[in-house]
Amino acid sequence: MSSKQVPQQPARPATGSSIEKKPVSWSNILVGAALNLMEVSSLGQPFEVMKTTMAANREMSLTQAIAHVYSRGGIKGYYQGLIPWGWIEAATKGSVLLPVSSEVEYRLRVLGAIPFVAGIGGGMAGGVAQAYLTMGFCTCMKTAEITRKKDVGADGRPPKTTWQVFKEIYKREGIRGINRGVNAVAVRQCTNWGSRFGISRLAEQTIRKVTGKDRDDKLAAYEKILASVIGGGLSAWNQPIEVVRVEMQSRVPDPEKPKNLSVWGTMKYVYGNNGLKGLYRGVTPRICLGIWQTVFMVCFGDFAKEFIASSSAAKKSRAL
Repeated sequence: MSSKQVPQQPARPATGSSIEKKPVSWSNILVGAALNLMEVSSLGQPFEVMKTTMAANREMSLTQAIAHVYSRGGIKGYYQGLIPWGWIEAATKGSVLLPVSSEVEYRLRVLGAIPFVAGIGGGMAGGVAQAYLTMGFCTCMKTAEITRKKDVGADGRPPKTTWQVFKEIYKREGIRGINRGVNAVAVRQCTNWGSRFGISRLAEQTIRKVTGKDRDDKLAAYEKILASVIGGGLSAWNQPIEVVRVEMQSRVPDPEKPKNLSVWGTMKYVYGNNGLKGLYRGVTPRICLGIWQTVFMVCFGDFAKEFIASSSAAKKSRAL
């Protein structure tokens, strides 16, 4: 009696059930806000002040910029714009980045994207969401604080407070004024976090191959940090976009600069006056900032999301 052989079915690609989804919860949102607040309150804001100063004053060297910032208040000068704008921005953009990037990265993995591509997509989506939902007026006001004159006036009046500057800009230019340069911010954030997440994921996979680990094996803490350092450092390739953003929001007086320039118009203006070198002014502190931010938001963010996931799973198992 002959038996029919059943043809073997080809193996199906992994679906969403085999890909762990990092939970999006209020805990996740609070973790994102807390991580960003710690990042900006430590070394984040000094690096931000340095690269903004150099991007706005493109004739300055790094040492000249350091001396200039120190002359504007000593150590406090390196934290210009932190309170309230840096804290408002950090608390809100951090709470947006992690849930949005996690959700998009997971959806792309379900569709079959490799971690490198999914990381880029998640980072880009999170960056754009940051720019338009939370960062416009905060970035504009931070730049105004870092670049405006703070000397005592000829009549002996003290410099204006940050709230007085905010009210003046809003009264004169409205919502568009306090959100000046938001499109450049969106391009920067999109390319920032797309690069940081994507390159970090690629670095993680490379580290797994070098150390003989499987694709889904967890990395040690120092390996995660190394991958984040690589991702953060290499993500500074888009410095021209950051220089354009600073130029659009800067309060440095420039009578020759045309008014109401677009992103492209500002880039042509900077290039025409300072050449290609001008578009990369401030890239050194920007690399340092990129590394610092990526270690916090990619490396520490992953650890935090994994901790939340394991805690939630433990609670469910105890409830059963």
